[in-house]
Amino acid sequence: MNIKGNKVTLRAIEEKDLELLHQWSNDPSINYMLGGWHFPSSMQDQKKWFQSLSLSSNNQRFSVDNEEGELIGMANLVEINWKDGNAFHGIIIGNTAQRGKGYAVDTVMAVERYAFEELRLERLDTTIIAYNEASLNLYLKKCGWKEEGRKKDYYFRKNARWDQVIIGITAQDYFDFIASNNYWNDEA
Repeated sequence: MNIKGNKVTLRAIEEKDLELLHQWSNDPSINYMLGGWHFPSSMQDQKKWFQSLSLSSNNQRFSVDNEEGELIGMANLVEINWKDGNAFHGIIIGNTAQRGKGYAVDTVMAVERYAFEELRLERLDTTIIAYNEASLNLYLKKCGWKEEGRKKDYYFRKNARWDQVIIGITAQDYFDFIASNNYWNDEA
């Protein structure tokens, strides 16, 4: 089953995607905007990661395709906690030519809809490096998320310390947000 947004399709990651995913995983401009450790990765490691993906896992990752079926990014729902009804979410629009066209907004909205309307989760969480203004704007202004806290000096990038911004959205926040902006109303 694919997950449809207004502009994107989220689908299972296929072996044919690995070349681009490997390229993006080694792109310093992408990794500079993400949390966690980032070391150069080989295609062998990319293939091992791919082999570890499982439909039965609490960590689900999706390829993001635009309207033409072109792979433009990746999204996830990971650390899914079925008992408490929450998960962690992340997104990368790796194809820089496709940024600024509404694909990131539609990807986040499609993940939210899937999480809240299909999986019956109660909340999603993510963290963002304080200098990543594009991601903060995406989530907080365009997708209905709320800042819930900060961890001071959490990240170390380019010889400086940066805060980790903790953000989240509840199912009720999502339903209130789509009611206020009619995001899905243009669907047939």
